Amino acid sequence: MNNNWKIYMLSIISFLVGTTQFVIVGMLDKIAASFSVTVSTAGQLSTVFSLAYAIGTPIVMIMTARMDRRKQLLLGLATLLLGIVSTLASPSFAFLIVSRIIIGVGAGVITVTAYATAAQLASSGRQAAAVSNVTLGFSAALVFGVPIGRVIAAAHDWSTIFWGIGILNLLSIFAVARIIPAIEGAAPVPIQKQLALLKKPKIAVAFSLTLLMFFSYSVVYTYITPYLHTIMSTSEQQTSIVLFALGIASLIGSKLGGILADSVGVMATLVGGMIVQAISLTLISTILGSTAFTMLLFMLWAIAAFTFMPVQTLHLITIAPEASGIMLSLNGSFVQFGFAAGAGVGGLIMGGVSIMAIGWAGALSISLAAIVVMISARCSSPLEVQD
Repeated sequence: MNNNWKIYMLSIISFLVGTTQFVIVGMLDKIAASFSVTVSTAGQLSTVFSLAYAIGTPIVMIMTARMDRRKQLLLGLATLLLGIVSTLASPSFAFLIVSRIIIGVGAGVITVTAYATAAQLASSGRQAAAVSNVTLGFSAALVFGVPIGRVIAAAHDWSTIFWGIGILNLLSIFAVARIIPAIEGAAPVPIQKQLALLKKPKIAVAFSLTLLMFFSYSVVYTYITPYLHTIMSTSEQQTSIVLFALGIASLIGSKLGGILADSVGVMATLVGGMIVQAISLTLISTILGSTAFTMLLFMLWAIAAFTFMPVQTLHLITIAPEASGIMLSLNGSFVQFGFAAGAGVGGLIMGGVSIMAIGWAGALSISLAAIVVMISARCSSPLEVQD
C-alpha cells in the first residue's frame, strides 16, 4: 500500500474520532432520558471529554515520547476502545462520565499522532495537503456522524451507535498494526516551554480568541437538539436534516475562510465572521419566525463559525513561525477548553435560566471576541499578516 492510501486511512480514523466526540450532541436528550438526568446534566459529557482531551493529551504524548508513531496510534485506539466498552457497560451516569474521560484522552492521542504521521508519510511539498486530509475526516464527522447517530438513536437505542464505533475502532487497530510503519517520533516539547509562549501578549490574545470563539460555538451546539425542538418544534427526521445541513455549512465555512483570508485579509475575515455569528445568534434568540428563516440563520452561523479555523491557523503560524508546531498544539488545547467551558456554562444556563438564553450567551461571547480583535489590532496590530 502506498503512502497516499495510508493517509486516507488516517482520515477515516479521524472521522471515527470526530464522530465519537460529536455524536453525543445529536442524542443528548436520549442519553439524559436513559439515565434519568436532565439534558443540562447530560451536556457535561461534552465538558469532561474536552477537558480530558486538552489536559490529558499533552501529558500522555510526553510520557510516550519514546514510542514510534504506530505504537502511539495503537495506544490511542486501545484507550478509545476501552472508553467505548466502558460506555456500553455503564451502569450509571457517573460511570458514563468516567468513560467519556477515557475516550477524551484516547481521542486526543489519536488526533495529534495522526496529524504528525500524515505529515511524515507525505511526499516532499505535500505535507500540508496530507494534514488537510486528516482534518477533512474530522470535519466530515459533523456532516455525517452526528445526523447518522441521531437517526440510529431514534430508531434503536443511543448505545447502538457506540457498538458500531467500537467495531470500527477494533478494525482500525488491526489496520494500523498491519499497515502503518514504525515511524520515529519527534522529541516532545516540555510543557513549561509551551506555556512560556502564553507570556507574549500577541500569542495570549490569539489564544483568547480561540477560547471565546469555541465557547460561543459549544454553548449553542452542545445543546442544539433540545434547542431546535424548543424554537422550531422539529420532528426526529427534521432534526437529522438540520444537523446534516449544519455539517455541510461547516465544510463550506472551512473552505470559505481560506478564500476570504487571501482576498480581503485576516482582520476582515475574523471580524466579519464574528459579526455574522453574533447577529445570527441574536436573531435566532429574538425572532421566532418561520422554520425556513430560522434554518437560514443557523446555516449562516455555522458557515461564519467555521471560517475561523483556517484563518486562525494562518495567523498563529505567522506570529510565531519558529514555534508553529507548539502554537498549533496549544491552539488545539484551547479549542477543547472552549468546548468544555461552553458545554459547562450552557448546562448551567439551561438549568438556572432557560434554554433560549444559550443563544444570547453565544452571541455575547463572540461579540467579546470581535471587540478583543479590534482593540488589539488598534493598539499593536498583532493580527496583521505580512504578505
